[in-house]
Amino acid sequence: MSENVKPVAEQTIAADEIDLLDVLIVLARQKKWITGCTIGIGGAALVASLLITPIFTSTAKIMPPQQQSSGLAAMMGQLGALAGAAGAAGSIAGLKNPNDLYVGMLQSQTVADNLIRRFKLKERFESNTMVDTRATLDKISNITAGKDGLIGISVDDKDPKFAAELANAYVDELIKLTQTLAVTDAAQQRLFYEKQMQTTKDKLAQAEIALKQTQEKTGMLQPDGQVQAIIANVAQLKATIAAKEVELAAMRSFATEQNPDYIRTQQEIQGLKAQLAKLEQGQPEAGDFMVPTGKVPQTGLEYVRKLRDVKYYETMFELLAKQYELAKINEAKDSSTIQVLDKATPPDWKSKPKRALITLGGLFMGFFVGVIGAFVRESYRKSREQDASGRWKALGLALKQNR
Repeated sequence: MSENVKPVAEQTIAADEIDLLDVLIVLARQKKWITGCTIGIGGAALVASLLITPIFTSTAKIMPPQQQSSGLAAMMGQLGALAGAAGAAGSIAGLKNPNDLYVGMLQSQTVADNLIRRFKLKERFESNTMVDTRATLDKISNITAGKDGLIGISVDDKDPKFAAELANAYVDELIKLTQTLAVTDAAQQRLFYEKQMQTTKDKLAQAEIALKQTQEKTGMLQPDGQVQAIIANVAQLKATIAAKEVELAAMRSFATEQNPDYIRTQQEIQGLKAQLAKLEQGQPEAGDFMVPTGKVPQTGLEYVRKLRDVKYYETMFELLAKQYELAKINEAKDSSTIQVLDKATPPDWKSKPKRALITLGGLFMGFFVGVIGAFVRESYRKSREQDASGRWKALGLALKQNR
């Protein structure tokens, strides 16, 4: 049994050795072909790498502001029962890298369109539409957030100076965008108070206009002093009328009704009574601050309501102004400015193409093609030598007949 197995194993090993030997023989016979393919394709790759336009890469590195959680923690502490849900949402949001926000802003359409207009990229890239221009800009730009907390902005272009200018322009556009958007807690608070101040300011202006219209319509300017003046004037008129009536009664005892002094006194009493009636129930004239005493409660109530609205919005505006100033200070403390660590400069050396890698790849490809071609050539040679029936000649004759 063992004697039968041994020859089979030896035969298998011998077959393997023969196969490997055959491979080496084929490679040795076709060594010129393999060498030629390797040198030819490798040389073509070298020539192609020399013809490719060199590309330069310029990189700018920035350090974006970091989110501060103190403001959110204080706000959640005041929310009571909602603090748990808000805290859960905050923890989920905190798992993300804050720099991803700024990377998204740099890759936004707003920044891209500003750069396209600034550098006239549509004409530079010879694009027909803005969509194509944005796609080309995205291809030559590489924006990444590193684990060290820095953001790198790299731009590829055949002009090293333009690559540096475009990379630095990305930083400029990001700084402009952060000044208009609230991306930190303090900035969001500042923006909130700013909007509330503007709303309160508009309502205060409307309340002041309403108060002015009420003053013009009713003639009420200062209720306390004005009412006292009206009452004093009424009392003075009544006293004067009483005195004149006493004087008139005294004159009847010695003068007739045709007496000039008697007539003048009667006219004075009538004029004083007309003024008194006007103060008590008449309509005020334009520029007259004397409000009829019968309308003092209604006019005073209307005036007080309008004045209350003005005072309310004035107080609200003062409180919001204080909160707004505090929010601006907190925003300044929050380091909400983009800090440029490395400014992009025109590179001295090209980044593409990698001529050594291209040439090395061409040599490997040439060697691979040469080996495959060597076995094909060897197979063809053997088939010609072993073709006793003349099949290759028959194939050649058939091809000639088809012509």
